[in-house]
This record gives sequence, structure tokens and C-alpha cells, in this order.
Amino acid sequence: MTLKEIQQFIIVTGMSGAGKTMTLKVLEDFGFITIDNLPPELLPQLFTLISERPEAANSRGVVATVDVRNVSSNFVKVIDDISTAWGGVVKVIFLTASDEELLRRYERTRRVHPLNRGLSTREGIMLEREILAPVLDRADIVIDTSMMDLHQHRERLLKEFFEYDGGISILISSFGYKYGVPQDSSFVMDVRCLPNPYYLDELKNLTGEDEPVKQYLLQFPETRKFIDLTKNFLDFAIPEFLNNVRGQLHIAVGCTGGRHRSVAMAEWIYEIYSKIYNGVCVIHRDKGHGHQ
Repeated sequence: MTLKEIQQFIIVTGMSGAGKTMTLKVLEDFGFITIDNLPPELLPQLFTLISERPEAANSRGVVATVDVRNVSSNFVKVIDDISTAWGGVVKVIFLTASDEELLRRYERTRRVHPLNRGLSTREGIMLEREILAPVLDRADIVIDTSMMDLHQHRERLLKEFFEYDGGISILISSFGYKYGVPQDSSFVMDVRCLPNPYYLDELKNLTGEDEPVKQYLLQFPETRKFIDLTKNFLDFAIPEFLNNVRGQLHIAVGCTGGRHRSVAMAEWIYEIYSKIYNGVCVIHRDKGHGHQ
């Protein structure tokens, strides 16, 4: 019994309101067969069905979402058993967002939290985090959607599942501290100590992807030293992380607004390590906000 005809089985779970439905729709657009809110106990039967009848799924793969109301104490064991049986085609995506963002989404949509047992929405979120903690630890991919719009969400999924056949092993992202630190980051580099191009009229409306901004930053010894020290750390940390930790490595680089310094530093890190490792990608979360 093999799954040679199917590239990927993706199990999407995580915090209610963090974007499971959106993820399902995006992956459906990409050509996946999608199944919403499947009890974990039925996952092995689904895998068996697809393996015995590969015509039931296309070559892209299958996506199933699992809601917190269906997460039982043996969920992680079910996933481990499936992964042992079917190997690398199985991936668990865990979607999360900050408490404040989740509260805003519930208030905006007037939805009731699925764990509404006489609890406030905030208390429901706290209880959900506690229930899902073992699942978060087991996840292969963690995506923080706090500051993502639909376009950014689609871009992240596109990079994750289509840019490189083996998926993303190292994600490098830039962000602005004024918009929040990505919750799914493994390492956070703070480059607010570097000179800020925002205060130069000729650079203010550019981004760290533009050569004039990069050249401006590189003229300062502290920038070059920061790059060297960062490389020394990552040369040690990346192989250790990839060899010993489940899931992808997310290196987040932040400045005040996520437009100049963090973007340039993320680009430099990407240039170095995309030549060494497969599955390296870079995303600039906040460069379009237009702030410092």
C-alpha cells in the first residue's frame, strides 16, 4: 500500500479564528482535495481509503482540517502513527495568532468561541491554547496569521508547498516591531540598533530590497559587524536546529516599521543561506506599510 500517486497529506489545525477555513480555501484553489473538520480518529481510515483508491485524490494531495472540539488526548498519537506509516507526505500545519488579534476577529465577526462553556472569549482562547499545546509542539509548520491579509496568506502557502518540492526548511522574514513579532519565529534578530534610512528623503519611500538602501546601510561599520556576527551565530545554529528540532527554522528580523533595515538584513541572510541549503525562502511581512 503506497501513496506514490499523491504528493502530500496536509492536516490543518490550530487556534479558532486563526485562518483554518481560509487555508482550506487557498489550498483547494491550488488543486488539493479538501475535507473540513474531520475527527482525528477518522484520519487513518482516510489515508487507507486514498492509498487503496488513489483516483479519489488528484496528484497534488489531500488537506483535512481538525477543529479544537475534535482534538482528543490521542490526537498526537494518531498523527505519529500516520507519519510512521506514510512518511514524509504527511505534514501538520498549526495556525496561530495573538490573543489580541483573535479577540478583534471575534468581535468583528460576532462569532462565539467554540469552547463557549460559560467562559468569556478571552478565557476560551486561553483554554484552547492549553488544549492545543501538545499539538503545537508536534506541528511540522507553524504559521502566525496575526498580521497577514489574504494575499500574504496565499503567498506563504504558495512558497511552502510549491516553490520547492521538499517544502521550506528555513524561512527568513522581516517584520516591524510596531506591528508585532511573529509568534512562530525560532530566532528573532533586532536591527533597530542600525542607522535608519527612513530619515533620509531620498530613501524614505524605498525598501530594503532597493540597492540605494543596502548601500547606505553597508557604509556603516556597525552594519557590517552585525552581518558578520549574525552569520557566525547562524553558521552554528542552523545545522544544529535542522538536525535536532522538528519542523522548519523561522528566522525573523525586525526593525521599527519593517520596511528598510529588517528587509535588507533578511535579504542578506537569504543570499547567504539559499546557496547552502535547499528550501530557503524570504518573506517581507510589513514592507508595504510605508512606515519607518
